[in-house]
Amino acid sequence: MSHQNDIVVVGAGVAGALVAWSLARRGLAVTLVEAGPDIDRSVALEKFRHAAIRVPESPYPNSAHADRPATIQDQYLRQEGPDPMRSTFLRQVGGTTWHWLGTALRLLPSDFELHSRHGVGIDWPLSYADLAPWYDLAENELGVSGQREQMYGAARSQPYAMPGLPPALGDTLLQRVANAAGFEVRVSPQARNSVAYDGRPACCGSATCIPICPIQAKYDGTVHVRKAVAAGARLLTDSVAVRIEAAANGKITGLRLRRPDGSESLLATRQLVIAANAIEGPKLLLMSQSERFTRGIANRSDAVGRYLMDHPVQLTRALAPVPVWQRRGPQEVSSLHELRDGTHRDEHGAMLINIGNQGWEWAGPNLAALSQQYIDAGLSGLPLLQAVRDHASREMTLVALTEQLPQRDNRVQPDYTRLDGIGIPKPRIFFRLDDYTQRALARARTVHDGLFTALGATEIGHLPYAEGAGHIMGTTRMGHDPATSVADGQGRSHDHENLWFAGASLFPTVGAANPTLTIAALALRTSAAIAQAMQA
Repeated sequence: MSHQNDIVVVGAGVAGALVAWSLARRGLAVTLVEAGPDIDRSVALEKFRHAAIRVPESPYPNSAHADRPATIQDQYLRQEGPDPMRSTFLRQVGGTTWHWLGTALRLLPSDFELHSRHGVGIDWPLSYADLAPWYDLAENELGVSGQREQMYGAARSQPYAMPGLPPALGDTLLQRVANAAGFEVRVSPQARNSVAYDGRPACCGSATCIPICPIQAKYDGTVHVRKAVAAGARLLTDSVAVRIEAAANGKITGLRLRRPDGSESLLATRQLVIAANAIEGPKLLLMSQSERFTRGIANRSDAVGRYLMDHPVQLTRALAPVPVWQRRGPQEVSSLHELRDGTHRDEHGAMLINIGNQGWEWAGPNLAALSQQYIDAGLSGLPLLQAVRDHASREMTLVALTEQLPQRDNRVQPDYTRLDGIGIPKPRIFFRLDDYTQRALARARTVHDGLFTALGATEIGHLPYAEGAGHIMGTTRMGHDPATSVADGQGRSHDHENLWFAGASLFPTVGAANPTLTIAALALRTSAAIAQAMQA
């Protein structure tokens, strides 16, 4: 058994990085454990530039000991539900923030009270007011740019860290018809530098936020991993957590790790923080069964791995009547926020409608496929170039993130019949879209049709299935009742006093806001609670 740690943190994504940094700077002995490797940005960028197929994970290695889902021909997740969960994630230092979009929205006050206000879902065990000061801190730590006069429905006590980015040309074009339909086009707050901030440069408009920002103008979890290490934290890479050890009284005593060569070690710890994503985290808990804890760790409620959620995405593409020249600047800049809240949430989920700035790369035939269509139709030379250029210049996409309800049967389990390269079960997923979400997706198609029609757009087409937003949430949810939740409102396990959670797995419900800023705010809040508990 290794030397005693004050805190061991599992997962070096944004949640784990913030927890490790926050506690290490308080003088505590922190070890940050990451299953995957550390990443050299220049190597990843070169890999992306030479990739034959450019998908979110294409710049990054897929290690046998830290396997992860793939956008195309996934061999990692075993999908058993009627609807595939189409979101992916990365297992490496910095986590999935390497290929996140960067949108940094707060949840609305109503998002914390979905059941009280609308009779569906469940309420959070904390309010917007409880989290507001931690949102302030998170925005400063991540570096969020935003339009200061815009509240997005959530009261603020401070300005954004940086001015907002300029809208894209397509955003200003859509504004012409949005007002008549009851919408306002607003530049979204983003964890992306509009000016130099925190030692990182301003956005240069590379238009590759997903899958990689070449200059780190967009925040990712490596920022606070480096700060944590500078503050004294120890970083263990290529170290896969395979089992949580607990005493008969429920106290967590250590974490067993396995390395690529199959060797194992045990980290002793006073406090353990699970900051892995909402698939890998519950999988670890469920793998940690024993005679005393027959359902796994922290699972007296049988809620571990359950209530898996995403933000199912409705994509709609169209050709604008005039050129909008997308693919310049961030891949999404502005959004329509009006349907994030309202009485419609009695009947269907909230939605955030983003205005894409990446052409049809996600919503329809990409330029390579389009070029082939023109070639098959007999075009070549200058006519081919002009046809592709005209089409590319007018491509627009609307992207609706919809609210999904927590369903007990939507879950993650270890699949003991399918092992990865070092003998660890791969995840088994059951996923189904509820009617509440399906009605929101249908409403999104109607809204998209109306906006594009009013704009005079042509070739309007809806993706015929719900895409994944990459927002994997639920599975160790927080709540007041230990019978139906895994953690309390501070992120502390109901079952084990020295076990904590950080990340989107804590979310009881999901609203329609991208989750990363809320992940960061909760992680900072939980860090303060851990520090206080260690002083007791």
